[in-house]
Amino acid sequence: MNEHALLRDWLIALRTPGLGSVGLRERLAATQGSIGEALAHLRRHASALDARAPAWLEQPDEARIAADLAWLAEPGHRLLRFTDVDFPPQLETIAQPPAALFVSGDASLLLRPQVAMVGARSASVAGKANARAFARTLATAGFVVTSGLADGIDGAAHEAALEAGQPTVAVIGTGPDLVYPRKHRDLSSRVESHGALVSEFPPGTAARTDHFPRRNRIISGLSLGTLVVEAGLQSGSLITARLAGEQGREVFAVPGSIHNPLARGCHRLIREGARLVESASEIVESLIPAARALGVELAQRLEQSPADRQERGQTAIGGWRVDPEYQRLLDVLGHEQVALDELAARTGQTAAVLSSMLLMLELEGRVEGLPGGRYQRLPGG
Repeated sequence: MNEHALLRDWLIALRTPGLGSVGLRERLAATQGSIGEALAHLRRHASALDARAPAWLEQPDEARIAADLAWLAEPGHRLLRFTDVDFPPQLETIAQPPAALFVSGDASLLLRPQVAMVGARSASVAGKANARAFARTLATAGFVVTSGLADGIDGAAHEAALEAGQPTVAVIGTGPDLVYPRKHRDLSSRVESHGALVSEFPPGTAARTDHFPRRNRIISGLSLGTLVVEAGLQSGSLITARLAGEQGREVFAVPGSIHNPLARGCHRLIREGARLVESASEIVESLIPAARALGVELAQRLEQSPADRQERGQTAIGGWRVDPEYQRLLDVLGHEQVALDELAARTGQTAAVLSSMLLMLELEGRVEGLPGGRYQRLPGG
């Protein structure tokens, strides 16, 4: 079966009423990943799904499927299926993992270490300033800032990452061709051009209240940790934080004034065990081991060395890009064990900048971090 036919079958399955991601995953597992066989089984047992399922499976809306295929045919658009080798492994361990994601932009960013940033839509001026500061530092430290494109903290986080010249990922609660809220049309376009827009919902799907809690599990699931910058006691951000905790991810919260209602949600999280943070460097330090583990897992999953991927013209797993400063650091590092302060003296870079660069090189398998804050270039690195 050619790719066009495979995509058509996937789109029919994804739009089948009453099936859902879990049902589709189960059916594909039973057919060893054959979407054609899965659809055939669904047609035989359609009555067990939704009342609308039999009619849809018997005669899908061809205009709707054609529109979906047209969207996927556009440059930079992709249906990232859980059967694809580069589907984010972070999502495989969450409750109700998505069967597929519609991606507009750079899908390889979903394989990079990410930090979710969430908070109040009606954020204060100070809250948005904090979000920008945290996002800027996290982005330049090598973490992809992931959020939901909402007003307030989400928008500030995306903006700051882009202003720092770094990519950002937005997981949205509509189809990938729609923008919500509409005021973020320009921001959405910039995220698409310099990062990735991600949705579990097919093109044309309008915003619905129940979509946003569903997308929150993907925001937290993609990320190594979730930072709540500002949130009231009824904030949806607390749902994302709860999901992150259930998924075994780190939860961070920024404290605020006891007189600020938008700080109460963060204070509750801290009382319940979230880590109180006052600077982004605390988050970077906390998540480096998880980022390294993710890099190892991805390398094993793809079963290719960095050189193999570069030879095939593929984006490196850790997101490290050819840069003269990185090459200079490797030259200075040599093949001996060197302490971070010695590297700082040799390169003239600050310890914070070097830590970020070394993290990316570690994720690429070019440098190894050793006890005592020492680093060593690996053979072939």
